[in-house]
Amino acid sequence: MGSLRFPFSLPQLPNPSRWPKPSSFLLAAATVGAGIGFAVNVSSRSAADPSEPYRRPFVRPSPIWASVSLADAPPADTSVEPSTGASFPTSLDGGRRLTGIGLRKSSVLGIKNINVYAFGVYADDSDIKRLSQKYDNVAATELKENKEFIEDVLDQDLRLTVRLQIVYSRLSIGSVRNAFAKTVGSRLQKFSGSENKELLQSFTSLFKDEYKLPKGSVIDLSREQGYVLQIKIDGEDVGKIQSKLLCKSVLDLYFGDDPFDNQAKEDIRSGLASILFE
Repeated sequence: MGSLRFPFSLPQLPNPSRWPKPSSFLLAAATVGAGIGFAVNVSSRSAADPSEPYRRPFVRPSPIWASVSLADAPPADTSVEPSTGASFPTSLDGGRRLTGIGLRKSSVLGIKNINVYAFGVYADDSDIKRLSQKYDNVAATELKENKEFIEDVLDQDLRLTVRLQIVYSRLSIGSVRNAFAKTVGSRLQKFSGSENKELLQSFTSLFKDEYKLPKGSVIDLSREQGYVLQIKIDGEDVGKIQSKLLCKSVLDLYFGDDPFDNQAKEDIRSGLASILFE
């Protein structure tokens, strides 16, 4: 994945070895240093061990701090991204099920990593099950590695949603717009052989400066029926674009062959495969 730039500054991060124990952590004040401009490279977690037994993807342990108080624990019908504590409902309105969660990370000068946003990928059960007959003779443990199956999910008119939850408090809408211009632009080129500048511009222009992205903000990128990409920010519909190519290019960032998070890719593919075997 090529390097890209996010025009925001980074607060100095405390050395994890000096962090206070959980009992004193709740009383400690966070220290924030002066921000600096930096170059950002996409960082991915290592791929899962293919020998690992098949599992439901979104059942991940909560971070340590989540167990400090029962009142602070996430609801039973949510799944938590352990590095950030970002929680995702296990289903969305309309019957879309969470298939896996991951993390978009960026490295600073090749030294420090920051967590930009956590994400979850949701799939419509009834749509995915339309593929059951085609893959009826393929074992669940093999299906997640089946390239034709993943290509069908990326390419066919199946309803899916990628939910992004912002975890970096100084992220701007402009940096999101610029990042998508780079990453989605590379996928448009990959799948069509051309830059598709007008299509890319129609997508990135929806992320207007009027939208603010404080920590906890949610962006939904949904492929709706008829290859319509719908974008929502904190539940507000900001635009729709009908394009099979654009839908595939966006989804490929999260569970295609070269994703933001390799472990998430494995989990999402396992989750998609599991739907066919219920």
